[in-house]
Amino acid sequence: MGEITVRGAGIFGLSIAWACVRRGAQVRLTDPCGPASGSSGGIVGALAPHVPENWNAKKAFQFESLLAAPAFWAEVADAGGTDPGYQAAGRLQPVADAGALVLARRRADTATDLWRGKATWSLEPASDNPWTPASPTGWLIRDTLSAHLHPRRACAALVAALAARGVRAEVDGEDSGAVIHATGIAGLEALNAGHHRLVGAGVKGQAALLQHDARGAPQLFADGLHIIPHSDGTVAVGSTSEREYSDPSRVDQQLDDVIARARAAVPALRNAPVTERWAGVRPRARSRAPMLGAWPGRPGHFIANGGFKIGFGMAPGIAEVMADLVLDGTNRIPEGFDVEASF
Repeated sequence: MGEITVRGAGIFGLSIAWACVRRGAQVRLTDPCGPASGSSGGIVGALAPHVPENWNAKKAFQFESLLAAPAFWAEVADAGGTDPGYQAAGRLQPVADAGALVLARRRADTATDLWRGKATWSLEPASDNPWTPASPTGWLIRDTLSAHLHPRRACAALVAALAARGVRAEVDGEDSGAVIHATGIAGLEALNAGHHRLVGAGVKGQAALLQHDARGAPQLFADGLHIIPHSDGTVAVGSTSEREYSDPSRVDQQLDDVIARARAAVPALRNAPVTERWAGVRPRARSRAPMLGAWPGRPGHFIANGGFKIGFGMAPGIAEVMADLVLDGTNRIPEGFDVEASF
């Protein structure tokens, strides 16, 4: 099938390496800082769809990738014997006011068509369950397409699956065959240095883990926050979106505000202790969509970057289209994702 070098062992690099290995390619994986050392080593892990309206190629691709996720992560877990923490438990969102309630009902109708009966978007009355977020209207949106995982555990599961196939992440090494650059924020900064306009930039996010066991419950989206009940008995809350920052790893008052808002929104979290505070920088391409494809002017080199907030949700689909492109020469990259859109 050929030789492939994947530079970068975050969620894009690991997933693409796995897709290529599954197809019989000889893969070399390198990352100077080790697997999940960047934003892929975060703690939130919301796999949530865009709203079911104004359909476009990005939303359609994300939809298909979310549908592919259960089989993708089950295979990874089986291959390496490591649990990625994947849970297809859906999501609840409070409805803020009468206008939002009308909009939610309209989206329930459009979801029936756009999601083709493979997932639902519906309204239900709020309950007095302590996991239920406060809702000013007394109504909640429930969608069954959303899922969640633990980012670090998911990356560890991919590392284990690759190791079972003889592929281990190296600090450095000579390139062999086609080279896929899945190098996150460092890759975007290098691209920016060589171009006359901004290709992409980092956006800092801060998040926290709280000690509360809500495993099996749906994730929540309340007051602009993702609230994720991980299968290890913790709850992740986040995150901020900071385009300007001085220290990419420093947590500050903005995270204190996130924690306070999460506790105010969800009764079950009001006394939950904080066990970890995290900050990191996520790679955002100029187009806001993931940036995929052949590297212009560098034959044999390819780019997979710009996962930003949806990298884990898009990973199963992105892994397949990049393997198609590099191994088979088949270009299935969605409109707006191509590297040229950001160059």
